[in-house]
Amino acid sequence: RAEAFCARFGLRVPILLAPMAGASATSLSIAVANAGGLGSCGVLLMQPDEIVAWASEVRSNSNGAFQLNIWIPDPAPKRDRVHEAHVREFLAGWGPAVPPEAGDAALPDFSAQCEAMLSAGPPIISSVMGLYPSEFVARLKQKGIIWFANISTVSEARAAVAAGADVIVAQGSEAGGHRGCFDAAAAERQQVGLFALLPAVVDAVRVPVVATGGIADARGVAAALTLGASAVQIGTGFLRCPEAGIHPAWADALATTAPEDTTVSRVFSGRAGRSIATNYVRAATAAEAPRPAPYPVQRGLTAAMRTAGQKEGDVHRMQAWAGQSAALAVAEPAADMVRRVWDGAQELLS
Repeated sequence: RAEAFCARFGLRVPILLAPMAGASATSLSIAVANAGGLGSCGVLLMQPDEIVAWASEVRSNSNGAFQLNIWIPDPAPKRDRVHEAHVREFLAGWGPAVPPEAGDAALPDFSAQCEAMLSAGPPIISSVMGLYPSEFVARLKQKGIIWFANISTVSEARAAVAAGADVIVAQGSEAGGHRGCFDAAAAERQQVGLFALLPAVVDAVRVPVVATGGIADARGVAAALTLGASAVQIGTGFLRCPEAGIHPAWADALATTAPEDTTVSRVFSGRAGRSIATNYVRAATAAEAPRPAPYPVQRGLTAAMRTAGQKEGDVHRMQAWAGQSAALAVAEPAADMVRRVWDGAQELLS
């Protein structure tokens, strides 16, 4: 399966870099692609010209194997200005005062981002938080672009294949960052671990399945392939590589984060995501704290705190996403990691 997957997508190793919005440095994708894997970019926060420029740089400096990924938008949030005032008051204890208009911050235009992805012409475009409209899927097919659909349940996998997805990316609940659930309200309730999700999805669909969530070393890769995956996708495991360029305080914290030191909450963006259980996260999820505002309002409200945390090197106020296997991440060049993990997996499988 892995050999067929690599042959189809021009890879030497079945290791994919997870698309991480806000942590998609071109240098990391270039290093992973040149080591034989697949680079990636989470374009959620990028303007159309930035998307095209990212793809051009990675294509020019690598073998051109990469994916572009975007969230399928949620419905417009229901605003509660009185409650937002309580959230702003709480956040003022963790950073600068939050102005009332902070929650109005808008995301880039989804349609324009989709046009930019098509214009960039990547070999692969992936989705998360839902499925692309049929019209966009048809345009992908016309351009010969492969669609990878990220899912978190068996029913989502079946729906994605029915909608035309070429590859399924099964995200276990161990994964760092935002939960990829189609129904945002179910993100905490439907937390299926990768070892339960992966074989069930493999049995349910007839397209290649990529495993992601909690994979950060050779053992995880070997286990995923044994359970039926055709490839693996690694996110947190790459974050301590120098090419990732994340803040040193975040990178250092990953090294000492045990599985139980991560938690799923909505306190950064309003969407459920797994992060290090920092002091802010623990305080914001306490019973007496105001519930987070909906996505993306909460993201706007926490922006000042997160910016201050970055400037001051305070991980407790950063958006420190982390999967449950964070401590397995190694501070080494990304190419070395790809080789180490794949060589180790092959040895285990043989």
